[in-house]
Amino acid sequence: MHTDTAVVILNWNGSRMLSTYLPSVVEHTLPMARVIVADNGSTDDSLTLLRTQFPMVEVIALDRNYGFAEGYNRALAQVDATYYVLLNSDVETPPHWLEPLHAYMEAHAEAAACQPKLRSAVDHAQFEYAGAAGGFLDRYGYAYCRGRIFDVVEADTGQYDAPIAVDWATGACLFIRAADYHAAGGLDARFFAHFEEIDLCWRMRLRGRTIACVPQSIVYHLGGGTLPQGNPKKTFLNFRNNLTMLHKCLPTAQRRSVMRMRWLLDNVAAWKALILDRNPQEFKAIRKARKAYKQWRKDFNNEASLLAEQGYTPTPSSAPDIAILWQFYFRRRRQFSQLSQ
Repeated sequence: MHTDTAVVILNWNGSRMLSTYLPSVVEHTLPMARVIVADNGSTDDSLTLLRTQFPMVEVIALDRNYGFAEGYNRALAQVDATYYVLLNSDVETPPHWLEPLHAYMEAHAEAAACQPKLRSAVDHAQFEYAGAAGGFLDRYGYAYCRGRIFDVVEADTGQYDAPIAVDWATGACLFIRAADYHAAGGLDARFFAHFEEIDLCWRMRLRGRTIACVPQSIVYHLGGGTLPQGNPKKTFLNFRNNLTMLHKCLPTAQRRSVMRMRWLLDNVAAWKALILDRNPQEFKAIRKARKAYKQWRKDFNNEASLLAEQGYTPTPSSAPDIAILWQFYFRRRRQFSQLSQ
């Protein structure tokens, strides 16, 4: 059955999150869009909860935990819709959250995806770490947002209320055109989790498509529900996948110099974790991530070159060409509005 918009929530052993946040999604989404939970082989009572308390929600039951990327790929292959919304299970959706996103995509045929403004579910006045008011990448591949640079999260006072083209939209609430999702190959399942949505957005931009933040839509995200900040596995996945994304998407002429600088910066980060932060697990995770990247990088084609050969023109970044570490640590610029080239 074809539908215009399908909101798809990927769940793994998240019955507590579903019971807390799914009621707002159901109340403020139906009947404008379908609401679907794709269960990643949960072993808790998620499926029982969905069957007994949320009979209006469709369920796609996967046979095991495929991770964020492949879990969504397998689920979305079973959903016939013009637009998908990839929504985390720990997101509260207020009234009329979906309409501005849908209206933007209908009015902008060049757009592959967009995101709402993300505020914290704990403090509704604060931006939320995972996406804030739209994501960017600096010249060395470090991700930051309007409203969040590294661990400094701003209060939302309306300073970023203008819609804007961004480098990436958060996977916590990603409104995406189904045709663009499939044309770009979907999420890279090899990533398992972390940086997979940023990689997808970059690949769509390499195809000449745009990504946007539409702050007229607001949702509230808890964040850190699966792997909290500081978890060594999260550190490993972030570093490995970030490096792999750069290897895949950077033009060949640019990749070598960027990777040399990343080798230096990553080693500084590792030794800082060990010596200054007294965190040997973080040190090991960063070193392990670099080793894993080196071992599998040959398996990844340079998609930027392949797309260039096919005649695609990458959309330029709307962010300043900066080194965010320099801006943050040496120029003491902790807010997006303070950044400059």
